[in-house]
Amino acid sequence: MKVVIPAAGLGKRFLPATKSMPKEMLPVLDRPVIHYVVKEAVDAGADDIVIITGRGKRAVEDYFDHNPEPGVEGSPELADLDALTSHVSIFYVRQRKPRGLADAIYCAKEHVGKEPFGVLLGDTINVCDPPLLKQLRDKFVELGGNSSVMSVEKVSEDKVSDYGIVGGKEVAPGVIQVEQLVEKPSLSEAPSRLGITGAYFLTPGIFSAIEETPADKKGEIQLTTALDILRRKEKIYALMLNGKRYDIGDKFLWLRTNVEFALKDPKLRPTLLSLFQEASK
Repeated sequence: MKVVIPAAGLGKRFLPATKSMPKEMLPVLDRPVIHYVVKEAVDAGADDIVIITGRGKRAVEDYFDHNPEPGVEGSPELADLDALTSHVSIFYVRQRKPRGLADAIYCAKEHVGKEPFGVLLGDTINVCDPPLLKQLRDKFVELGGNSSVMSVEKVSEDKVSDYGIVGGKEVAPGVIQVEQLVEKPSLSEAPSRLGITGAYFLTPGIFSAIEETPADKKGEIQLTTALDILRRKEKIYALMLNGKRYDIGDKFLWLRTNVEFALKDPKLRPTLLSLFQEASK
């Protein structure tokens, strides 16, 4: 299975940290965000991953490269990373200009070819059992293998304008046949409160839809808009998220993710709870 991971965003919300470091390399405990994303893809069955990078993203490539330096090679701390990269081939394609998510995915067109493929965002961690991408792929197969499937979750009213929102009819428990897609609508314009979480299993038809998608006012080509074009040619379904999504989109969300992951670590949890107790005095 091929998986595309867009990781070309500029990370402006984390400046100055992201001036010289990709936001996908921000650590969550002792691993960068992109590690968790690649692991989800591998756990879902990926054997071929294309990471879409951009200017200043070489650290992502270096992270997944072999480390031959004396004292580092064979280090037990790297065993998990070595095991991960031994199960998958990772390729890199550069997005020359920041022209939106759909354009980033389009950069993988020649590599993907005519196969259906998964998409995971490089700055979002999904904690699901089974892995979210596997859930999407299984549903894709169950629905006949000709209809793209995306993950959605119900978002609060004040967050509707931050998401691509879908509307449609529920055809099975937790499965919606998509009839509308709107990119970051106002609450009054939104067809529902179902926000796209950023995980997809797509047919190759998405590439021709992207070619037909006009750029928005910022010069970006939005994937939500491309999917709205695609749904007029083939059915698209949304699957309610079964698990938890950790968005690393801003400083607070990144910090909260670190805290929640640390609380799940039996070695860190007691110390962290003690710190919280001291801080609350």
